[in-house]
Amino acid sequence: MDGTVLVADDDRTIRTVLTQALTRAGCKVHATSSLMTLMRWVDEGKGDLVISDVMMPDGNGLDTLPQITEQRPGLPVIIISAQNTIMTAIQATEAEAYDYLPKPFDLPDLMKRAARALDQKRRAPAAKPAEAPTGGQDDLPLVGRTAVMQALYRLVARVMNTELPVLITGESGTGKSLIARAIHDFSDRRTLPFVVAAAADLEGMDGPSSILARARGGSILFDEVGDLNEEAQAKIVRMLDAMGDGAPRVMATSQKDLMEKMESGAFRQDLFYRLGGVTITVPSLRERVEDIPLLVTHFLTRAEREGGPVRRLAPDAVDLVRAYSWPGNVRQLENCIRRLTITSQAEEITKAEVEAVLGNQPAIEPLMGGGEGDKLSASVAKHLRRYFDLHGGVLPPPGLYTRILREVEAPLIEIALEATGGNQAKCADLLGINRNTLRKKITDLDIRVTRRRKLM
Repeated sequence: MDGTVLVADDDRTIRTVLTQALTRAGCKVHATSSLMTLMRWVDEGKGDLVISDVMMPDGNGLDTLPQITEQRPGLPVIIISAQNTIMTAIQATEAEAYDYLPKPFDLPDLMKRAARALDQKRRAPAAKPAEAPTGGQDDLPLVGRTAVMQALYRLVARVMNTELPVLITGESGTGKSLIARAIHDFSDRRTLPFVVAAAADLEGMDGPSSILARARGGSILFDEVGDLNEEAQAKIVRMLDAMGDGAPRVMATSQKDLMEKMESGAFRQDLFYRLGGVTITVPSLRERVEDIPLLVTHFLTRAEREGGPVRRLAPDAVDLVRAYSWPGNVRQLENCIRRLTITSQAEEITKAEVEAVLGNQPAIEPLMGGGEGDKLSASVAKHLRRYFDLHGGVLPPPGLYTRILREVEAPLIEIALEATGGNQAKCADLLGINRNTLRKKITDLDIRVTRRRKLM
């Protein structure tokens, strides 16, 4: 790696780590805790790459992007931030930062991105960025530093200003409507109306035309479109077909598997393909457990800003919250935290207080859009479809067949071994494979074999 990197971060440890890593990689490094100093270096022509934090003592790193581009077109900027919200990711993308990483970041990953940025700068200058939108949407609980949420943020940012319809799927309480609202509020249509259309809005001869009149070229969200009856679905199809120039952006949410409903004849095929230009799947809270402490802090801080008492969770209380299944997802978590801020007897919320609140909550983990009758193939199909969706229209890396087989094969063998008490002969017979084949797979898949209690 070759070039000069300007590092701006108020954390001395991060400045030191980045300086050492970049220097060892062959770069020259200038590091500062001040945006003013960073901008002076940029103005003086220093640097081939900027790595900047967002929240700095003397300003916001995102706000400097238009100025950097104006002064130094083609100078790539990598934004790093502990503000792990969808708004931060969207603002970084809108301002055309070269890349965005949430804190805590993976150092080898950041080094690879820095190397690509330096290489790109040598080959061609970057385009001038568009103006980043501003807005007071800090209260949206779309926060998360997990890989699945960061992938979702990037997909939202990519589709934000396209004309494609967007279908947002996920369990109840995951924030589907908030994703739709964020897409509108940070898009070029943000000054135009955002209309949420329910089944009642489609009733009558003038229902669809009334929705279009209210939208006026903004955005229309069909909420829980999977619940609409056949007549309402037909009206939406006719309405979409009749839209001409200046048509509003169309989005829809569904916690039900529309593909499954379509195949069973309960959802119109023509409507499915009209709505599914881009599918965004919002993960359940169980799929991003590492984000739960971050969300808890967010909700406690918001309650305090709204005039509530100062509260924090005891460490063992945090462990309990992380261990709960949260079938109602983020919405259920928010309601529980709000209740705890009111009912807690002291500043520190205890494990016992959390247990008392969770004792009245459901603990069964529902399957999205289904129940006990769901087939294994349908569940696997949901996960595979979501895997493709998270790549945002770009094909996954080659070798997908082998990767997927390995993902399924390893837990199958592990569970079969557990069910047979670790007896490999019985396990091989249960699976219907040769014992030598089983031994080879145990070695290849690095499966630990211990004597386990047989499942009843």
